[in-house]
Amino acid sequence: MPLTENILRKVAEDTGVSLDKLTASSLLALLREKKRKIMIERLDVLSRYGVSSADELDKKIKEGTVAEHPAWEDLTLVENLEAAIAIIDRDTESIQESS
Repeated sequence: MPLTENILRKVAEDTGVSLDKLTASSLLALLREKKRKIMIERLDVLSRYGVSSADELDKKIKEGTVAEHPAWEDLTLVENLEAAIAIIDRDTESIQESS
């Protein structure tokens, strides 16, 4: 069954919150969970190299203390994960400001 506005209204009524508050809370929970998963993935990649940031990994690659392959690909992955986190943070801030 597709999620309809009627279902959302019923859940809002059942929980005693406004539809806007329910929507904002739901979006924030979704974004927090997505960010948590991305942060775990980021940490997993960084921990493979014993570093705590993309900059540290980049430095190790340039120094030759880690093999370029697959470190360059992992560095790109970490940078993309960090960009996704930044987008989630902006979206979260927008939701919090509007509610």
